[in-house]
Amino acid sequence: MKINKYKIVLDTNVFLVSISSKFKYYWIFEKLQAGDYNLVISNEILTEYSEKINEKFGLTLANKSLDFLLLLPNVILVNPYYKWRLITNDDDDNKFVDCAIVGNADYIVTHDKHFNILKNIEFPKVNILTIDEFYNLLLEIK
Repeated sequence: MKINKYKIVLDTNVFLVSISSKFKYYWIFEKLQAGDYNLVISNEILTEYSEKINEKFGLTLANKSLDFLLLLPNVILVNPYYKWRLITNDDDDNKFVDCAIVGNADYIVTHDKHFNILKNIEFPKVNILTIDEFYNLLLEIK
């Protein structure tokens, strides 16, 4: 087991492109399974993951993916009680920000431009990465 792993929140779009071995970004899911990073999630995020997987791939894959996810020892389930509302362009994205703050996550991995506003907010500081930046970060700790 690796020590001092990064704590990461994955935006739904990033999670969706990582769950199938047929996808270019499957390495994200593989590295999660290998314990290369900790995934911080909330029930609200799990619900969104489930809804989107169900829409794209069906209920069976949604249930299997999330059941498996919750069995991993490096998945940290948090319960945000406070709504920071830092993202004003898409309020729905705030669930990831709130999860990152309460879970003390190092980064949110996303390619959603709505998260760019976080770069200009000093407190609470929430860092974002693109998928490629996340890949390079994981390479650095190997």
